[in-house]
Amino acid sequence: MSVQPKHYYSPEEYLELERAAEYKSEYFDGEIFAMGGASPRHVLIVTNVAGELRSGLRDRPCTVYSTDLRVRVSPNGLHTYPDIVVVCGELEFHDDNRDTLTNPLLIIEVLSKTTKNYDRGEKFEQYRMIPALAEYVLIAQDRTHVEQYFKQTGDTWVLSETYDPHAVILLRSIDCRLDLTEVYAKVEAIGPRVDDKLT
Repeated sequence: MSVQPKHYYSPEEYLELERAAEYKSEYFDGEIFAMGGASPRHVLIVTNVAGELRSGLRDRPCTVYSTDLRVRVSPNGLHTYPDIVVVCGELEFHDDNRDTLTNPLLIIEVLSKTTKNYDRGEKFEQYRMIPALAEYVLIAQDRTHVEQYFKQTGDTWVLSETYDPHAVILLRSIDCRLDLTEVYAKVEAIGPRVDDKLT
């Protein structure tokens, strides 16, 4: 029985397919991966965080984007849709379509059981290749836990984390505070997460 050879796509092929597709997919190392749906907890946390950041940055030259803005990490590497992206100053795009961002300053991902190892590992390794990126934040959805990575001089990344539900985190890259009582507001009312297949 013969095995069908795997097809590897160029970044240009991926972008052409993605722009015509009904559903979002990520691209990494020549392969295209369909993205699944998100749990209510995940969506609520993203909404809460985006709302807090928008309020905090209202009078600043920074813009908050959630979920649907594609980011190109490297020419032949990862193309993905972070949960939240903040850009300060002028947006920079991969091409004239202006739909694939290349200069996020801050990226925030909400973790799930199926993605947490990838988000902490290989995905973060890819994100560190973005010259403009200064801060990366991971937020758990099944408990209060936030991991915050901040870029130091010499490409060193420093981790700080908290489990305190009343903590207020300083996002140093954008000089903005994030109150965890607001991040997790109304999340418990949804009840426990029962479908680990959802992100």
